[in-house]
Amino acid sequence: MSMSDLPAAPAGTRPPPPPPPPVDAPVPAAAPPVADTATAVTEAARTAHAILDEVERAVVGKREAISLVLAGLLADGHVLLDDLPGVAKTLTARSIATAAGLDFARVQFTPDLLPSDITGSLVLDLATQRPEFRPGPVFTGLLLADEINRAPAKTQAALLEAMQERQVTVDGQARPLPQPFLVIATQNPIESEGTYPLPEAQLDRFVLRTSMGYPSTGDEVALVAARLARGVDEVQLAPVCEAGRFIQVQQAIEQVVVDPRLVEYAVALVSATRADGNLSVGASPRGSLALVKLARAWALLAGRDYVGPDDLRTVAIPALAHRVVVTDETWARGTPAADLVRRVLDRVPAPSVS
Repeated sequence: MSMSDLPAAPAGTRPPPPPPPPVDAPVPAAAPPVADTATAVTEAARTAHAILDEVERAVVGKREAISLVLAGLLADGHVLLDDLPGVAKTLTARSIATAAGLDFARVQFTPDLLPSDITGSLVLDLATQRPEFRPGPVFTGLLLADEINRAPAKTQAALLEAMQERQVTVDGQARPLPQPFLVIATQNPIESEGTYPLPEAQLDRFVLRTSMGYPSTGDEVALVAARLARGVDEVQLAPVCEAGRFIQVQQAIEQVVVDPRLVEYAVALVSATRADGNLSVGASPRGSLALVKLARAWALLAGRDYVGPDDLRTVAIPALAHRVVVTDETWARGTPAADLVRRVLDRVPAPSVS
């Protein structure tokens, strides 16, 4: 395995999607352990790109955003999509679940939503006269928490336990969730009336926060033209793998090597947010872990079994911006947290790894 010097991408620009791995890569008959690792990563990358290709049939022109969301899910994390209505947030979640062979459930969060509406509850079985547990929608592979900030704090806390512990507690009994259990949550940034902002403790549970953005004019024209040619609203997608294979792809991330100097670089980035005078709260050690996990997933999508400095820089803003809190003065100036993380990227030098 070799690592070459990788130039740093400009901070603040959405990264290009990782290129697909070579289809005709030779596999030796009796490969040594390093080659086995590289082969496992290459095969995992092929599966991931097959998922991306299938999802892109429904979500047109958003491969970069979809790649970032998929990287978060492959890192066994939960994703927060913070964007305007009608930009395919829900469609992206449903399409990824279909293509990856995962069970899918959707919960529309509202002010009257109860914790039991998410976790499940005990009901009386009239036939046996005994209480019986009826699982809620969290007992699935991929859960879409639509407009998560519209539910009160008590309901958000119920989802918080499921996200962090991969279990729910009903009537004092802990019930494990199926594997994998992943959450894609959405919220609308332009409406604040009747909403309950997510506390920092719950925001920190998301491995990344990102947005979909509007499509380009050409992509939107292609989107409308495809709908006219299709004759129906929905695009019929097919699974490209089973849930078990998706778990194997997640496990392949553990084969992606991280140089010790890059570990120090990741920690230096996170530490710099704590020392920034424009931030009242910097990223926690969970941010360091999330940053490295996402960088490994991004490297796997590129078909590499090692992380480069550019992988860390690519995922730093989605991984860290939602974990920091700006000071009152910075907020009054209208400077978003993403800009401050971008300045940290510009300030902390990236190591040269070869």
